[in-house]
Amino acid sequence: MKPADPSRSLRIVVVTGGEVPAGDAELAAQACRSAALRVGLLESGYDIVASLPPDIFLPERIAQLQPDLIIVDSESDARDVLEHIVIATREARRPIVLFTEDDSADTMEAAVAAGVSAYIVAGLRAERVRPVLDVALARFRREQKLLGELADTRQKLAERKVIDRAKGVLMKRHGLLEDEAYGRLRSLAMNKNMRLAEIAQRILDVEDLLG
Repeated sequence: MKPADPSRSLRIVVVTGGEVPAGDAELAAQACRSAALRVGLLESGYDIVASLPPDIFLPERIAQLQPDLIIVDSESDARDVLEHIVIATREARRPIVLFTEDDSADTMEAAVAAGVSAYIVAGLRAERVRPVLDVALARFRREQKLLGELADTRQKLAERKVIDRAKGVLMKRHGLLEDEAYGRLRSLAMNKNMRLAEIAQRILDVEDLLG
């Protein structure tokens, strides 16, 4: 039996927006890109759960749909669309792929700052859709892993400071050496079935109350 294709369960929301420049050539370019995008998504077996405009209701709709990935299909001035996307994904980050004709360096920088995982300008073909999304997903997961590791490191450093402060309180109040103060902290944590940082914070809270 073949392993399940992960793309089959990937739920995608397509956000369309941006002003379309006047002119048959521009309209044709937009139609060609949008068609290639949808054909590429369907041929790859992705589940397109909705196509939404970038309006004030976008955050609510994304919260309701809970997509795995967001695709932005914007002809020009993609910065306006990105503002809505940033608001919509502020609480729960998701990989974002932007297909556009906007090759402005400022817009690209704004897109990266907004958390866009892939910024694709012009020349979209249906067969390129899946590789682009695969790369965007891999990049997003890598960034999330790094962010998680950074947050974990910061948490550990913060807890270490709390423990060191609590040791200082015990050393001062009970005339203990540093190793003895640490040992008492460990004993208290074990007896209370609490983490070392939690018992240390309680000691600091009591110290603040007692002045």
